[in-house]
Amino acid sequence: MVKINGVDHFAISVYDMEETIAWYERVFGFQVFDHSEIPGTGIKVCHMAGHGLILEVFNPPGGNTLPESRKIPDEDLKVNGNKHISFGVPDGEQAKKELIADGVEIVFEAIVDGTYGIFIHDNTGNLIEIFEEKGEWYEKISKLL
Repeated sequence: MVKINGVDHFAISVYDMEETIAWYERVFGFQVFDHSEIPGTGIKVCHMAGHGLILEVFNPPGGNTLPESRKIPDEDLKVNGNKHISFGVPDGEQAKKELIADGVEIVFEAIVDGTYGIFIHDNTGNLIEIFEEKGEWYEKISKLL
């Protein structure tokens, strides 16, 4: 078994680097700490940090937009691969109110196994889950974390 320290970073590809930086700064408070480019590819890279996580943002020239089906949580589950990033919050309803006040559309809302979660899109359409970290289900899992 490999010993890991936890999640290091999450990576996304976007069509507009500056718009994405501004969105993640405004909505979640991430801060840019590095800009670079992958040699010989023209792919711009930006690293942002916040909440114990690094967000790696790629901006490839001529990149493809996210297919519409990948923007719908239940449809996206039918495509193999990574699904979404989930940010834990202490109060899901309060987070929902704050997101709506910031102009962020709630895409999907669910209560599963007594847990509350909502899904939103970032400025590029990537799915993000906001997961309420409380209740019986979370109490069970938090003992393992």
